[in-house]
Amino acid sequence: MTDREAIHRLITEAYAARNKDDIDELMKAFGPGASFELVGDKEALHLTGAVEGHANVRQALSDFITAFQFVDRKVTSFLIDGDRVAVHSTITVRFIPKDITVTTEVVDLFRIENGKIAELVEFGDTALLRQITSP
Repeated sequence: MTDREAIHRLITEAYAARNKDDIDELMKAFGPGASFELVGDKEALHLTGAVEGHANVRQALSDFITAFQFVDRKVTSFLIDGDRVAVHSTITVRFIPKDITVTTEVVDLFRIENGKIAELVEFGDTALLRQITSP
């Protein structure tokens, strides 16, 4: 098995755990010093920002699991270059509190270290997120 195969499997298994809302399985993919960031203007959307450390990433992702159910994910491209991964997906998610379902695109940028996710930076349609999450 190549490193590329192991990295592909790691990310694919993390996506599968997220799709099942399984925070315990999802967090197995992250290293102890991992970071997660949803890119965007924090003043425009409270969900954006970065967190560091396994416990903080777990809390952030748990909050997302509580609010957003993944209905479908179609991967458009999956690029691996050394320890860096870029995944472009079309996702359908349901915002649970309002029972609103939308389809949008996201790009996830990963950095892998010691066989685990060390960094995940996610780019999504924050204007759409703001629209569906605002009171």
